[in-house]
This record gives sequence, structure tokens and C-alpha cells, in this order.
Amino acid sequence: MSNNGQLQLPKSLMPLIILAVVLIIFLSKSTVTIDAGEAGVLWKRFDGGVVTDEVAMGEGFHLVAPWNNVVIYEVRQQELFEKMKVLSSNGLDIILEVSAWYVPQHENLGKLHQEKGENYLERVIKPALRSAARSVVGRYTPEQLYASKRDVIQSEIFEETRKILEVQYIQLNEVLVRDVTLPSTIKDAIERKLKQEQESLEYEFRLVTASKEAQKQIIEAKGKADANKILSASLTDKILQDKGIEATLELSKSPNSKVVIVGSSKDGLPLILGNN
Repeated sequence: MSNNGQLQLPKSLMPLIILAVVLIIFLSKSTVTIDAGEAGVLWKRFDGGVVTDEVAMGEGFHLVAPWNNVVIYEVRQQELFEKMKVLSSNGLDIILEVSAWYVPQHENLGKLHQEKGENYLERVIKPALRSAARSVVGRYTPEQLYASKRDVIQSEIFEETRKILEVQYIQLNEVLVRDVTLPSTIKDAIERKLKQEQESLEYEFRLVTASKEAQKQIIEAKGKADANKILSASLTDKILQDKGIEATLELSKSPNSKVVIVGSSKDGLPLILGNN
């Protein structure tokens, strides 16, 4: 301890303290922890810059030289949402809302960093998606986009965007067309046209149903007529007389008072009088 009461370290310890401080700084600059869903691109200050011939550093704890640097990238699937104005085949403005699911290629992360940089979303993905969307939508009319082509344009935008991005070290997983907005006047006209077409189809259906019902009734009537002809041809006078006698006998057995005159009718059948 010094004369003024202050603690003084032995001069022999000073080099050790300085060495310890340097060592702490060295270790703090030489350690990198990469979290889940991330990867690291190594940049070597004295050995060629960005490492592109090796796979990017994975999750966990890593030691690197303090004069080098590690750039962290997220390698989880990410989403880009774009709302853009595009033109249909006849030059009308269409508002398209699209989502793209993408992930940087882990094995080419060094090349992506070297050629595109950390801002690859703005430099590569957005221009590619916009270009593909304009190209695809420009092939169709508003009527096709509104009625039946949404799944088709979604698939075509995905394919065209994927072809652009796969050579830019980016993997495109999916493109989703969330909404297609037409000018209000065009939308109203399309809806009126679709309503008229629906009403026309319903009217045609009613006509077909009525026609089939009429044919059914004609067939049934013809069948009844043919049956009556066959029955009439099979009834002879003798059969009719026998049937008449059987019916007369049944009536004569009823408790009602009556007078039966045998053989007095024109065809020789009995007459029944006074049936009450």
C-alpha cells in the first residue's frame, strides 16, 4: 500500500493484467453464436474476402479470427407481401395482392452475400415477382381473371418467378394470389353478364325439364291407348254377356228392394228395376 493510502499492484502483475485484457478482447472478437434458423457467411480480411467455396456456418458457437467477420442470415422460410398495379391484356388496371414464400439457398449463401448482399429482398425478389406478375396478368382479360383464371395465374406467376430466382441463389416455395381487384365499372359489368348467363342457363334447364315431362306424358298416354286397344280387341259379345250376368247376380244378392226382369234388355241381359 502506498503512503497516501491507495492500493498499488506490484509492477510484476501489470503485464499479466494487460495480457488478460487483450485476451478478453481477442476472445470477444473471435466468438460467434448463430441462433436457430440462421446461418453465417464468413468474410476473411487477409484471405480472399467472402468464403464462397464452403457451406455457410450453421447454428451454434463458433471461433473465428478477430480480424475476420461473420454476416448472419435468416434461413427460415420468409414471406413477401406485394400489392401492385398491373395491366390486363386489354390495357385495364388490375390491383393484384400476392404473397411469396422464399428461403435463401443455404449451400449458396456465400455467393448470395457476395453478389446480391444482405438486401437481396429489394434487389432481387421484389423485382422478379413484379416482373412475373405483370407478364402473366397481361395475357388475360379482366373477365378471365375475375371468373376462372386465378389458380392459373397463381401457378404461372410462381413458375416464372422461380425460374428467375433459382439462378439468384434463392429458393421460391410458393406464390399465393390473395386478391384480384378490378375497376368498379368493369366488375359491375362482369357481374351483370354472369347473372344474365346464369338466368339463361336456368331458363334452358326449365325448358329441358318441361320437354322431358311432356314426352313422359305422351309416352304414358300412348301406353294407355295401346292397352285399351288390346283390351277392346279381346272383349267379345259372349264375354260381355257373361260379365253382365255375373254383375246382375251380385246386385240381386244385395238387401235393397228391386225388380229383376230376365231377358228384357236389348242385348238379352237381365234388367234391374227399383234399386234403392
